Amino acid sequence: MTTGRTAALVRRPDGSTRATLLELLFDVVFVAALAQTSKLLADQESWAHSATVLLMLTAIWWTWSVTSTTTEFYDPQQRPIQAILMVAMIGSVGMAASLPMLTSGQARTFALAYVGTHVVRGVVLLSTLYQQRQRLALARAARFLFWFLVSGVLWIIGALAGPARWWIWTSAIAIDLISAAARYPTPWLGRVPIEQYERTTAHLGERYQQFVILALGDIILVPTLEISRSEFDILRIAALLCGFAIMLLLWQIYVFRAGGLLEAKGDRPARVAPYTHLVMLVGVTATAAAFDLVVERPTGTTPVRWLMLIIGGPALFVLGRALFTALLSTSVPWRRTAWQLLPLAVLPWAGGWPPVLVSAIVALGLAGHALVPGGRRETLPGLTLRRPGD
Repeated sequence: MTTGRTAALVRRPDGSTRATLLELLFDVVFVAALAQTSKLLADQESWAHSATVLLMLTAIWWTWSVTSTTTEFYDPQQRPIQAILMVAMIGSVGMAASLPMLTSGQARTFALAYVGTHVVRGVVLLSTLYQQRQRLALARAARFLFWFLVSGVLWIIGALAGPARWWIWTSAIAIDLISAAARYPTPWLGRVPIEQYERTTAHLGERYQQFVILALGDIILVPTLEISRSEFDILRIAALLCGFAIMLLLWQIYVFRAGGLLEAKGDRPARVAPYTHLVMLVGVTATAAAFDLVVERPTGTTPVRWLMLIIGGPALFVLGRALFTALLSTSVPWRRTAWQLLPLAVLPWAGGWPPVLVSAIVALGLAGHALVPGGRRETLPGLTLRRPGD
């Protein structure tokens, strides 16, 4: 049961760290938007169009990340926060629906959905926190709203600017990312205090892990939808099985110590996670797009753009995961990460090979990363930590 507006909006340190059912529904809606992005990326024929899809993906991810930070700092059982989650879900549906053809009309829809989600969140928080006289939390919400209003102007201008919108929108998302990294420096208010990042609980770690697991499902969801519309044959099924194996291996690579790293003390987990997970998310989206193509045509030669998706998608995911570990821990599994050199080593010849064979080599490299023992400071197969005496 939800609580009333008179209850304190800021999450209590001793409160529940479990994700609410509404938060899980929120994740499912965003994963649907990611599936749309993966499909759209597979359909692009030029690098420029692919870059615009990745720009849209960044905006979708940033909406999820900031909203999840909101439910970490504020109590998601409170009605104002539940209203914010519902608005974010509506915004994600609007962004996803406008993705396939970002003409003038759809561009306005995307910009309004993105900007509206962040502005409504800020207005709801400011009005509720003002009534409750929570000064520190009120200043925090004002900082967030100020910077989203600054970038929001560019998002709206870009929606009305025609072909030039992509440069304007790139500037807008850069403002969103950089202002967050700088802790939202705001006139008369200064930056978000470091202490507010240090109060991160296990809830945020759980949210990131849940979202990554759901996102990895797109690697098998997108090609499954493709194969259901095609004629079944052994090579298409083999390509689908490669996609399934890569999905499981990426899951294996991600889950090792991810929870412990996200719950580490200090401000770094809350500040590093959005950016490193964005790299991983781009890798997941590219991998899902790759298998949409491979399942459709597993034989013949492999075009350069396909190679970038098949090999680059998992490599980006591993890179993001390695950066995540490197920024939060002194023990990075470099020996394991070196297995990604295997698909890169065959890249000069892979263009003449069938896509399903290239996919199998990528799966082999990921298997080596996940299952072969690393150095003494790393892990044994099966992701069991080495004991000092081993």
